[in-house]
Amino acid sequence: MEATLKFIEENKERFLEELKDYLRIPSISAKEENKKDMLKCAQFVVSKLKDAGVKKTKIYKTKGHPIVYGEWLGAKGAQTVLIYGHYDVQPPEPLELWKTPPFEPDIRDGQIYARGANDNKGQNFVHIKSVEAQMKTMGKLPVNVKFVIEGEEEVGSENLTNFIKEHKAMLKCDAVLISDTSLYAPGVPTINYGLRGLTYMEIEVTGPNRDLHSGSFGGAIANPINELAKIIASFHDKNGKVKIPNFYKDVKKITKAEKENIKALRFSDKKFAKEYGVRELQGEKGYSTLERLWTRPTLDCNGIYGGYTGEGAKTVLPSKATAKVSMRLVPDQDPKKIAKEFTKYVKAIAPKSVRVSVKEMHGGHPVAFPLDDPAIQAGAKAVGKAFGKKTVFTREGGSIPIVVDFRKILNAPVVLMGLGLDTDDIHSPNEHFSIDSFYKGIYSSVYFMEEFSKK
Repeated sequence: MEATLKFIEENKERFLEELKDYLRIPSISAKEENKKDMLKCAQFVVSKLKDAGVKKTKIYKTKGHPIVYGEWLGAKGAQTVLIYGHYDVQPPEPLELWKTPPFEPDIRDGQIYARGANDNKGQNFVHIKSVEAQMKTMGKLPVNVKFVIEGEEEVGSENLTNFIKEHKAMLKCDAVLISDTSLYAPGVPTINYGLRGLTYMEIEVTGPNRDLHSGSFGGAIANPINELAKIIASFHDKNGKVKIPNFYKDVKKITKAEKENIKALRFSDKKFAKEYGVRELQGEKGYSTLERLWTRPTLDCNGIYGGYTGEGAKTVLPSKATAKVSMRLVPDQDPKKIAKEFTKYVKAIAPKSVRVSVKEMHGGHPVAFPLDDPAIQAGAKAVGKAFGKKTVFTREGGSIPIVVDFRKILNAPVVLMGLGLDTDDIHSPNEHFSIDSFYKGIYSSVYFMEEFSKK
């Protein structure tokens, strides 16, 4: 182990330069014009896996962008870890808001700035360098390792679920390791053990067969915007509870240990409100902010449109009005059940003066792993060693659907070893990643393999 740690220390600058090369490839999965760059980036990942000692690699073609697979299975009888990441990145626009070009990595104040620096090239590269450090100093790993690095995460991972199903035997493992989440706070080692799910709906309210003059028809014919607003206003009661029937029926209560863990994080409502420019926080009564963000289901209107929204005034009574609604779910809620209950509720309260259609857009299941799971505990010890502090446990209010697929298809726990920060501007101009976290991530990965081999 000492030789491995020394190797990392002596090769830090080289690792950083290689990360820069990775970041220079404009692997934008959403743009057809970058299709060649996507293949180039997949080939780059393969070359780095081979350099690290992962000799068995393959680029799998899909209907979209390729998936990179690699494996080293030289630890007979040992545990197997599947490491997942994605090499595709978000479009960099608006370009004028970048201080330096998005695909020309720049280092400022201990941060590396580039599109993909955090999400997800910087975070997945730590595991490749971790394997290299161990292979070049020990000639082996304490566990068997498999890599799946995809190129479609930023466009919905459309082909990955089928890939996992089709290659279930090849991908069999004892744990999945992912670095694509965040630290609780700067320098605080963090393991995420749960994610909320999602049900996303669209409501369309139709009134007259064409837009009408509000002076000639207002007061006689129902205004779709007004009626849609009433429907949206009916979703919550005065205590912030969602009024959809059976919405909370299957909600799994959090354990005493989880409650104590949340209290121990000493979250500041005042600081949180100030950071986002609001005077006070709001939500379901009877729960702390972190409980509401991580362990309670929610319903929010994400967009509403209809009628005239251009410059100046136009006195129109619109024909249609539309709203987008998302519901974040927690274990053991089912996205399909919630979608049905939502649809029934909206149609039941809709007045006869308008026609209402409700469409289910997409959804994903929630997931949470026990805090005492051996893989979770190995991850906690690993990042604690690397950062030199006690590890904290968090859940995430958002969703990573592929985590659920790994859990269901491979029947393996998923360790979310996040290394970035929520303030790293992922998906925004000037995305960045702490160089210190990049290095500590390499150490964390080494320690994880060591710790998990003991389980």
